Amino acid sequence: MSRLTLALDIMGGDNGPHIILSAALSALQQTPHLHLILCGPLTIMSQWLSKQTSNIQSKVTLSDCPQNVSMAEAPAHALRHKKNSSMRRMLDLVNNNQADGCVSSGNTGALLSMAYHVLKTLPGIDRPALISLVPTMNNGKVYFLDLGANINCDSEVLFQYAVMGSVLAEQIANIKQPKVALLNVGSEEIKGNDQIKLAAKLLMDSQNINYIGFVEGNDIFSEKADVIVTDGFTGNIALKSWEGLVKFAITEVKNVSQHNWLSKIVTKIATPLLRNIYLRMNPDQYNGASLIGLRGIVVKSHGNASSEAFLCAIKEAIQHVEMQVPDKIKNKIQAVLMERH
Repeated sequence: MSRLTLALDIMGGDNGPHIILSAALSALQQTPHLHLILCGPLTIMSQWLSKQTSNIQSKVTLSDCPQNVSMAEAPAHALRHKKNSSMRRMLDLVNNNQADGCVSSGNTGALLSMAYHVLKTLPGIDRPALISLVPTMNNGKVYFLDLGANINCDSEVLFQYAVMGSVLAEQIANIKQPKVALLNVGSEEIKGNDQIKLAAKLLMDSQNINYIGFVEGNDIFSEKADVIVTDGFTGNIALKSWEGLVKFAITEVKNVSQHNWLSKIVTKIATPLLRNIYLRMNPDQYNGASLIGLRGIVVKSHGNASSEAFLCAIKEAIQHVEMQVPDKIKNKIQAVLMERH
């Protein structure tokens, strides 16, 4: 298998470079053909690399970056003044074909601005979108977008999101004619704002998309759709609500289990079942929102991701490289544009 190269921003996130470096080591151990370009301060990376085996050292290139984009930094400021940052460097490496894709858990707004500026969007795509998997009933999964890249989306952008989400479900999840739905305040055709209604019409008129209609918030975790499309404002709130609900449920179970001796016994008996439910719902394993619609592969990890969660984001990037996702989206968009014009 030919070498696959990813660039990692080791300075992104809330928990320090050691989280990303630990995930990088796991990825290299699990993926023999993977090569990593680590972007960050040379002193930190060199110290870590010197402790690794010669086999791992041969699969790593260090790119010294004197600047760092903070989590609170304004995107416009980062774009103008942080051209030597670890975040910007990894994007430049992708743009110059020195890396096949990149991963960062840094400032989302800055990453979006830089990626849009450096990599540009594919022909026929107005704006990129953040997309990720969400668990559904019966061990299923649904692709959900946009998760916050664009707060306001018109009908054309929502239509493009549907096309991109359909490609991802078809190529990555091997779903033939994936079912695509629009998130709305009701399932009836008369519900929703003008953007949603017009986007629905565009999708109904397209022969390239298997559009099934509207779904509501309580349908996100059902099996009704393979792809659910919404604007970044709504999508981000929905995603954070899911993550908050999982944490709330875990805390409540722990609290209840300590009430008395009987609850402790019941909890111990139910532990295997609870663990299975937690593993299904744990947001960490779904970490890694792909910024699709660009001319290169960019994966955004949660800022507070654990090492295991960041590893999931790296694996997401590997999948997108191996499946040549940007090319597949480009071909699909061209087919849709030809159909419409």
